[in-house]
Amino acid sequence: MDRLTIGQMSKINNVSEQTLRYYDKIGILKPIEIDKFTGYRYYSIKQCARLDMIQYLKSLGMQLKDIEVQLKTYDTKLIKSFLEEKSRSIDAEIEALKHQKNALQRAISNYERYESSPPDGTITLEYIEKRWIYSYKMSTNFYDFGIEIYEEELRKLKEDMERNGLRQTYFCNTGNRVPYEQIINRDFISSDLFVFVDENVPENLISTIKAGTYLCIYCSRFEQEIPYANRLLDEISDRNYTIAGDYICEVITDLPDLMNGERGMFFKLQIPVRIT
Repeated sequence: MDRLTIGQMSKINNVSEQTLRYYDKIGILKPIEIDKFTGYRYYSIKQCARLDMIQYLKSLGMQLKDIEVQLKTYDTKLIKSFLEEKSRSIDAEIEALKHQKNALQRAISNYERYESSPPDGTITLEYIEKRWIYSYKMSTNFYDFGIEIYEEELRKLKEDMERNGLRQTYFCNTGNRVPYEQIINRDFISSDLFVFVDENVPENLISTIKAGTYLCIYCSRFEQEIPYANRLLDEISDRNYTIAGDYICEVITDLPDLMNGERGMFFKLQIPVRIT
């Protein structure tokens, strides 16, 4: 055991011979002897302790170049400092993965809503729970122009989200509003774009859409929004309902099959109502 071949050293430590040759090459674990005629490497059983330390630090996420420094300096404070930093990094990764998991669940939920939604043009009366949104005030009313300006405003929304530290994973479920004062006169002036967010986003960055009864219509084309919204308004009048708040256009999901290079979307147009 005082003179182990590379094969024996590999076997008793469950590492490959290739790994041991690489450790020799970079200088962090050199054999005690190399036969000058055959080139065979020989190790001492005592070197297993150094190999254990290398493998242990590597399993904690330390790079080999940093392990080399630690083994040369024997400074436990440096090791402790690295471990503390690695722990903080893992905490950040866990938090990022939680947000990513939530985003995946929202995306799956939106696709399920899309799959279970009624056909294009269907009008429904629904109770919708309270929702949280992050909104961006627009400088241009895209209804006066078209989808090109809408896309430009979406870029601004994304930039605004980034400036305020919101994750781009929220961007999968967007919407816009027309204030009550405009929609009652069928004056389509969109006040803001928004994304639906979790309630744990900092309170100063978000606002709420109240729970309530909404008359809704489902829509599959950007250019159909205003005609369909007018159908909703006609239906409200026919049913003697009262408009109770802002008009909301929610993009349930972006469709991956882009039509003519344009964004494919499935909308749910919503107007809160009071039934009298």
